[in-house]
Amino acid sequence: MTRPESAAEVFDALGKDYEHAFRAATAQRDAITALIASLPPQAKVLDLGSGTGRPTAELLAEAGHDVTGYDVAPKMVEIARAQVPAARFELGDQRELTFEDGSWDAVTTFFSLLQLTRAEQETVIGRLAAWVKPGGLVLLATVPADVDGLDIVFMGHPVRASSFTPEALAGLLRAAGLEIVREEQAEFVPDHPGATPEPHVYLTARRPS
Repeated sequence: MTRPESAAEVFDALGKDYEHAFRAATAQRDAITALIASLPPQAKVLDLGSGTGRPTAELLAEAGHDVTGYDVAPKMVEIARAQVPAARFELGDQRELTFEDGSWDAVTTFFSLLQLTRAEQETVIGRLAAWVKPGGLVLLATVPADVDGLDIVFMGHPVRASSFTPEALAGLLRAAGLEIVREEQAEFVPDHPGATPEPHVYLTARRPS
C-alpha cells in the first residue's frame, strides 16, 4: 500500500490547486462572516492551517483584524505571504505551537485537524480553548466522520485521516470549557477531477467571560 503523505507533502504539492478546488465553499465564508460580526475592532486572530491565506486570513484582514497564520507547508506560507500581505504567515506545526493563555481574541482552524490522530486533535482543541481570551471565539471546521486512522486519497494524494462525528466534536469543545454558539453542516463537492461530495461541519465556540 502507498505510504500516506504528510500534510506538508500534500499541501506543498497542491499549492493554489487547493484554493481553486474549495473556492466555492460558501458555508466557510458564511462562518467567517459570522465570526467577523462577533469580534471586537482590530481583534488578534490566529489562523491555524492558513493555507494560501484565502479566504480566511484575507477576509479577516480586510475587516481590519490583526491576523497571524501558521501552516506546516512551506509552499502555502509562501503563497499566503504573496496573496495576503496585510496578514502575517509563519511556518509551524499546530501540534508544537505554544502561546500564553488568553493571547488571542479568536482562533480559526479550517480542515487542518484531519491529518492529526484523534489524540492529537483532542490535545490541540484543549490548547485552542486556553489560547483565546475570556469571551474569545474558536471557529473550527472539519469533515465529520467516525474514523480513526483511515487511509484515503485526497485530491490525488494518499493520506491518513481521523475525525469525529459532529456530536463528538461539539463534546470535545464543551469538555475544553467552551460554549457552542454557532453550528452549520453543509455538503460540498470540491472542484477537482474525481471529487465526490463531502460533509462539512462548522462549529463556533466561545470561552465564557
